Amino acid sequence: MRPTLRNGPGQRHLSGIATKITGIVFWGLVVTGLGLAVVLLGDLQRQTVAQYHTLTDEFAGDLRRTLEQDPGLDPQPIARRLRNLRTNHKLSAMELRLPHANVVAGVPSPDDYAVVRTIHLGSGAGGTVGLRVYYPNLDNVMAQQRKRLLITMGAAFLLFGFVLQWVLQRVLTKPIMGLVATAQEISDGDNSRRFDELAADELGFLAKFINKSLDYLTAQRNELSEAVQRIRQSEAELFQEKERAVVTLHSIGDAVITTDAGGFIEYLNPVAERLAGLDLSTVRGSHIERALQIVDENTGRPMENPVVRCLRSQTVIERGQHTALRRPDGRQVAIADSAAPIHDRKGRLIGAIMVFQDVTPTRKLARQLTFQATHDSLTGLFNRHAFENQVKTALESARRERSEHVLCYLDLDQFKIVNDTCGHVAGDELLRHLAGLLRKTVRDTDVIARLGGDEIGILFRYCALDEARSIADGIRAAIKAFRFAWQDHTFEIGACIGVVPVTNDSRSVADLLSAADMACYAAKDLGRNRVHVYQPDDRELERRRGEMRWASRITEAIDENRLSLYYQPVVALDGNSPPLYELMVRLREQDGRLVPPMAFIPAAERYGLMSAIDRWVVAQAFGYVSRAAGCGGCACTINLSGQSLGDETFLSFVVGELERTGCAGERICFEITETAAVANLAGAAEFIATLRARGCRFALDDFGSGLSSFAYLKNLKVDFLKMDGGFVRDMLNDPVDRAMVEAVNHIGHVMGIRTIAEFVEDQQVLDALRELGVDYGQGFHIAEPRPMDQWQEFVPADRLLAGANIARR
Repeated sequence: MRPTLRNGPGQRHLSGIATKITGIVFWGLVVTGLGLAVVLLGDLQRQTVAQYHTLTDEFAGDLRRTLEQDPGLDPQPIARRLRNLRTNHKLSAMELRLPHANVVAGVPSPDDYAVVRTIHLGSGAGGTVGLRVYYPNLDNVMAQQRKRLLITMGAAFLLFGFVLQWVLQRVLTKPIMGLVATAQEISDGDNSRRFDELAADELGFLAKFINKSLDYLTAQRNELSEAVQRIRQSEAELFQEKERAVVTLHSIGDAVITTDAGGFIEYLNPVAERLAGLDLSTVRGSHIERALQIVDENTGRPMENPVVRCLRSQTVIERGQHTALRRPDGRQVAIADSAAPIHDRKGRLIGAIMVFQDVTPTRKLARQLTFQATHDSLTGLFNRHAFENQVKTALESARRERSEHVLCYLDLDQFKIVNDTCGHVAGDELLRHLAGLLRKTVRDTDVIARLGGDEIGILFRYCALDEARSIADGIRAAIKAFRFAWQDHTFEIGACIGVVPVTNDSRSVADLLSAADMACYAAKDLGRNRVHVYQPDDRELERRRGEMRWASRITEAIDENRLSLYYQPVVALDGNSPPLYELMVRLREQDGRLVPPMAFIPAAERYGLMSAIDRWVVAQAFGYVSRAAGCGGCACTINLSGQSLGDETFLSFVVGELERTGCAGERICFEITETAAVANLAGAAEFIATLRARGCRFALDDFGSGLSSFAYLKNLKVDFLKMDGGFVRDMLNDPVDRAMVEAVNHIGHVMGIRTIAEFVEDQQVLDALRELGVDYGQGFHIAEPRPMDQWQEFVPADRLLAGANIARR
């Protein structure tokens, strides 16, 4: 039964969204059917005319054989034959012009459609005869056929539309209206109602989340209601019996203070004495503002006591945010407080009661959540968003106060080598050490942030450029002197630092970050492990020089075939499915030194060269795969950049390479990042649809890093979801990360999509992924990347997985 939505005064009518959707689908099908009928009718007349001509040719052949058997061309048998043909085929008339007579069957109408044929007889029969066949009026025939076609197609699409509408009503309308009905009942005051959590889809997930929120709010409301009830009970008992009121106040779990009409303290219960650090015998008769110091939790500034405000307005005052109690011993306690006036039986104000409770754990949790939203979970430094806000504040200060600040952009040298050699666990530990080192090097007023990967931002607040440059050089020297040891390896890490002043002339935060980034890259180009100060007058020159340098180096590497492919296994955790092998690109310098991808991929992305690199990788990979044999159903995964997805010619290039190399599409899987897909959603959808039709598969990389991941997933037909490695890496220590992994895996399986977890660095993570039912795993614990030249020597994925389990037991 469809629920009835009641609308009170001032409420807008709640429209049936699901009904609108089903209606649109239904009438869309009807309109589509009518459009298809119109298209078919366009060809109907041509088909009918062609049928007339074909039938006439058959008549001509039949009459030619009849005439050749009768050399005398007797009109009587010929006339009978014409009448039979006319009757059998429902013709208007037939006319055969013989050399000595005309034979006619039927009476033609002026509107009939006539088809003429000339019949050539053999030498024995002599000469030729003319055949004219009159068919029923073409317009009448077409009208009947149009009517039949329109009725048939209309009925078919109407029936299909009703069926589809019924299905949508069952699948979509019923669950949505159920949610609306439950929400209506809750809004009408039925607090016991809860949403249906049984659905294994997004609605069920949303219902579960809302139910938990309702339970929490109900519990909070009940607690507040109980506190208010206790206060009201205390007020009533004060009028009846003072001793009974004292006993009652002593039994209350919250802190309670009562005052007279002037705000002077009359009573504190034991909880208030303990929480405020006061003694009733010493503060009785004191004004509450002098005895009880209420301050702002964030600024420490004094706040008006709620009792004073309550007595002035004679209304209930409630506060629960940013209030704190400063005790006589100097300790500060976060509280949620409220005050209510007390009236005698005649309604005269005789005092006030203040109730407060210690909310330090709650505030601590809130601060912790705020910290997590503004800080990097790995290093404890500010994250990029918070750092940009700090830079924005500094820029506003420079404009308002004419003050001077300095922004630094720090990029670690050789950091990728640590990751490639020892895995991401080692790289994470290195970043933690460096974060501690930076905290010791900078001033207390300075701001440090991890901007992403191995990139660090530092804001020297109220600092001159020369002093900042000196501090930055000290940071560089400290990092250079630092030695990072991991297992049997010891690494020396350098740093390139770009410095840019934040002054009144600075234009925007984006320009400042860009300038610092540019100065950092200039330091890299000048030999690394140095500090470079950005100069506004050489901005264009440095940009052009940097673009030409990177462009030429990457272009030369492609032209000279100095890019190399590596592969890393992606194995099925159940050991039953064929493996995948992710391809990774390396750049080889002219001296033979391998450059890891993060050293040149950012530059390629910056200067629009990623499409060229992707083309090289696709061509090489297709060649390898087409030549490889005995792979046991495995497939290679190829990472594609956002630039390639936005390149209109890239799709035709991939199709051409598939045809040129003869590579089977089933052995290719393309990886696209969630960010790249969302940035060009229409192009990504077309790219996926075209190549999926050729057997290729697709994986959505870094899934879960965006807030709207699940919404966009509905529009992308992919075969695999590759979870963001940050969630997988910390899932054993962070319940939020584990919940994200579980949610992505659940949603993927609900949608029929297999899931892949990267950054599998130890056996514990591998076991946890198996427990959650994740389909595939990838990481250094399973296998390290190998050169593509060893593609013929690959180890089957099940053996790799078995080896990983044995080695860690």
